[in-house]
Amino acid sequence: MRNDIGLTHVALAAKNIDSSIDFYRRYANMHIMHERIDKEIDKRVVWLSDKTRPFVLVLVQSQNPTPILGPFAHLGVGCKDKAEVDQLCMQAKQEGILAKDATDSGYPVGYWAFIHDPDGHVLEVSYGQEIGLTVQNTEI
Repeated sequence: MRNDIGLTHVALAAKNIDSSIDFYRRYANMHIMHERIDKEIDKRVVWLSDKTRPFVLVLVQSQNPTPILGPFAHLGVGCKDKAEVDQLCMQAKQEGILAKDATDSGYPVGYWAFIHDPDGHVLEVSYGQEIGLTVQNTEI
C-alpha cells in the first residue's frame, strides 16, 4: 500500500450530496472517484476530482451543513480561458447562485468570480492565476 503525502483533500458537509455532485460536475468538471456509506457515522461520503492532480473534494452527508467556505474562503478552480469564466458566471446568474461577478484583478490574481454551491460554500472560477506553474517553478 502506498501512502499519500501532502495536501490530498478538502472535506465539506453537504445536505443533498446529489445536488452538490451535480454542481461540482457542472462548475468544476469534477466526477465521483469514490463513494460509500461510512458505517461509523452512517452517512454517505463521496470523493470528487477533476483528475488534473491527485486531489479530491470530499462531501459528507449532513442534515444542517454550516457553509464554512465563504464569504471569502473558497475552493479555486482554473478555467481554460476568460470565456469559460464568463459562461459559468452567466449560468450561475441564471440559477441565482452567482456570489461575485467576474473581475479582472491582473497578474497574479487573474480573472475570477465567486459562485455558491448548494450549501452556501464558495467556489472561485478563474483564468490566469498560474498557481500550478508558480508551484512547479519554485524551489524550496
